[in-house]
Amino acid sequence: MNDPDPAGPGSGASDERISRLSAAILRISASLDLATVLNEVVDSARALTGARAGVITTIDGRGRVEDFVTSGLSPEERRKMDEWPDGERLFRHLRDLPAPLRVADVDDYLRSLGLSPNPWGSKTMQGTPMRHRGEHLGSFFLADKEDGRAFTDADEEILVLFASQAATAIANARTHRDVERARTDLAALIETSPVGVAVFDAATGHPVSFNREARRIVEALRTPGRPPEQLLEVITCTHPDGREVSLEELPLSRQLGHAETMRAEEVELSVPDGRSVRTLLNVTPIRSPDGGVVSVVVTMQDLEPLEELERQRAEFLGMVSHELRAPLTSIKGSAATVLDAATLPSQAEMVQFFRIIGGQADHMRGLIADLLDAGSIEAGTLTVQPEPSDVAALVDRARNTFLSGGGRHAVMIDLPPDLPRAMADRERIVQVLNNLLSNAARHAPPSSPIRLEAAREDGHIAISVSDEGRGIPPDRLPHLFRKRASTAGGTGLGLAICNGLVEAHGGRIRAESGGTGQGARFSFTIPVAGEAAPGAAPPSAPSGRAGRQGDKGRVLVVDDDPHTLRYVRDILSDAGYAPVATGEPGEVARILRAEKPRLVLLDLILPGTDGIELMKHIPALADLPVIFISGYGRDETIAKALASGAADYIVKPFSHTELLARVQAALRAHARPETFACGELAVDFGQRRVTVAGREVRLSATEFELLRVLSAGGGRVVTTEALLRQVWGRRGSGDTDRVRTALKKLRKKLGDDAADPVYIFNAHGVGYRFAAGRGPPLR
Repeated sequence: MNDPDPAGPGSGASDERISRLSAAILRISASLDLATVLNEVVDSARALTGARAGVITTIDGRGRVEDFVTSGLSPEERRKMDEWPDGERLFRHLRDLPAPLRVADVDDYLRSLGLSPNPWGSKTMQGTPMRHRGEHLGSFFLADKEDGRAFTDADEEILVLFASQAATAIANARTHRDVERARTDLAALIETSPVGVAVFDAATGHPVSFNREARRIVEALRTPGRPPEQLLEVITCTHPDGREVSLEELPLSRQLGHAETMRAEEVELSVPDGRSVRTLLNVTPIRSPDGGVVSVVVTMQDLEPLEELERQRAEFLGMVSHELRAPLTSIKGSAATVLDAATLPSQAEMVQFFRIIGGQADHMRGLIADLLDAGSIEAGTLTVQPEPSDVAALVDRARNTFLSGGGRHAVMIDLPPDLPRAMADRERIVQVLNNLLSNAARHAPPSSPIRLEAAREDGHIAISVSDEGRGIPPDRLPHLFRKRASTAGGTGLGLAICNGLVEAHGGRIRAESGGTGQGARFSFTIPVAGEAAPGAAPPSAPSGRAGRQGDKGRVLVVDDDPHTLRYVRDILSDAGYAPVATGEPGEVARILRAEKPRLVLLDLILPGTDGIELMKHIPALADLPVIFISGYGRDETIAKALASGAADYIVKPFSHTELLARVQAALRAHARPETFACGELAVDFGQRRVTVAGREVRLSATEFELLRVLSAGGGRVVTTEALLRQVWGRRGSGDTDRVRTALKKLRKKLGDDAADPVYIFNAHGVGYRFAAGRGPPLR
């Protein structure tokens, strides 16, 4: 029976409670910071009822815990609460309280639910749900009044009134938090935008904000020591048709008041001392409901980089024209000399003319081949046909070609005797070596040698060409492999072509130099034969898809580009995999459950989301090796993708060799062990055989899979949710009894004592871990 309210209507005690309720409501409404509001709510609820301790839990739209705040609990009590194994089950029971709940004996109540006693020692409890506009936001729970008495009807009544106001305060704080997050995200997006953004107040003409790029663009016009706003008084805008608008003569406030929309117009901004910047401007007036201009948004793009790109393009075309014109002039001159001669030249002279013509024709053919290769690399259509090749033979061919072509440097070769064969398109790798040897010869003194070395690096062979030339400044190293006009002979395409050919093989190329006068070293890698993409057919080979498809298992390919989907699907099919392709991110979870692929190839940018977000929201992806495919090659993007749990990252365009090499490497790294041993326990996964101290143990299919997943953890904790997902194919964590029951049976069969475990250990509130074992072959 509940204790009666000791204070009747109109009594002094009742007035005091109303006063304290009003004060509590004012406190929780005084802040919009969510953490502050939650702490005030639970503290005020305790104060209103004299409770010793309190807990507030809020839930999101999916019913998951969003906030969990305690008050009045000691650190030890809070730790016990966090580690209590039945906490999750109690939360699910109390999550959707339809009405206030009052419990006079907490442990009796827990036993009635089939739960263990609470370890933090609470005797009584009062729970009150919080609802706002029909939405259930959570509940707060109070335990043990300070005076030792039970909670009363009066406590429940005042808490119900308080809960209504608390829900409103929490909803307001959540809204404020979401608005602030959106505002912060928008501000960060604008501030880091590669386009300059400036916002002006139309009434005053004063700037409201400039983002970083806008400040950079106008920095070239600013007078040192003067603020950027000073430019608004002196700047002149010159339009393509010759119109000039001087802000000195016509104040900006008058112009903004009648601003019209302007799109992509080239405008030159200049100051009186002659400095100027050419920009591409967009102007968008923001109008009030009555049509007046309130503010104006101006976006600007600096045209200098585009002009520099155009200048480089023109310079490159001019350089190519010059390179082609020189041999053509020699050919034409030699032919004209013979044809226009009054008397035929001697035989010796004729041979010399023909040699000139032949040599210059070969030179032109090489130039044209370089241009075609550069175009194929840029378009992503360059293909190679790798096959097992002897590295020493490739190096020897390249040296002979270099020396027979007039190379005057000695080439010193250093190859280890046990160097394995490489997967290489022989003609293309010789082309790479020839380009690197020619590059070294151009920059090294004639008397100095060029060194050509090779060594094994994991699954690749690294080949390097070193010279003792003038070296490379550190600031130029990152730009060496870009297509550019050459200032030291050649087309400037050689290193760019080397980069494209090496990447088409699935390797990488790099340059190193100690600086000016210290020489340079160019190194590239190609896969070891038999370890990278074994059995993969070259692009031109017959597919043979029907006979081999599926031998190596399913691979899920997620990409919204149909060309990439088709390209990757064909490569995987030719190599014996069974590709499952989709361009819809929403289908990924269903396909994972239905097809159970061994690996996922995931595009970074997808419609309405991205691959990293999918990794966060589809737990099943965490159980598989995921390789990102993306056109974004920035280091920070790759680092973010790998940090999300990806096994690898491939930058488009990529060759079939690189794709298959990375797929196979990821599958090897994620391969299940054939055997496992720990103490007296031995498991042969291939034969599904388990023994303890030589005695065979019979396990059900579920128990065997549970053992496999736990032992594969390498001593790491496997969460209950992950076990449900990997063993039973269930999502969520609402079926922990299933895991607990299966583990109990598995422990019993293995002779493992839960109180003093040898194999399976509890991680309270998280999951389970298996003792780290070893994996030698069983005898």
